[in-house]
Amino acid sequence: MSAPRFRTAAVGGTFDSIHKGHAGLLEAAFGAAAEVIVGLTSDEFAASCGKAPSNPYALRLAALRVHIARHHAGRPHRISRLDAEYGPAAYEGRVDVLVASAETAHKAARLNDERARLGVRPVEVIVVPMAMADDGRRVSSTRIRAGEIDAAGRVL
Repeated sequence: MSAPRFRTAAVGGTFDSIHKGHAGLLEAAFGAAAEVIVGLTSDEFAASCGKAPSNPYALRLAALRVHIARHHAGRPHRISRLDAEYGPAAYEGRVDVLVASAETAHKAARLNDERARLGVRPVEVIVVPMAMADDGRRVSSTRIRAGEIDAAGRVL
């Protein structure tokens, strides 16, 4: 395994039901950096963005911890509660890369604008393609909740 290219990666999301798209984001973040900060959207912030996670924050946090322990054991990381758009990615100078899905990558420019406003150097951005289900449509927690697909993207 080669040395990580970056010191600290930031990645965030609601992580309502951890699926193969989330796994891909986390894999990219842990592969890119020596340390990872995972922002986990609070219930209140999710609601303010029009999202309605089926699982409360505490359950999403527990599932995220299990996933990281299973797939990235021993890797330096922390999970940070997101109550606003960017969380630590906006103000922590040690963050040098943002890992985002193709769906959310457009927010990176706004993040770098916010970092500039705060006097923090910009981050590089790694864009992870959307994970596709067996039917060629994207994997999402909404589709999983609706019973269309499972977390691996298999059509039900």
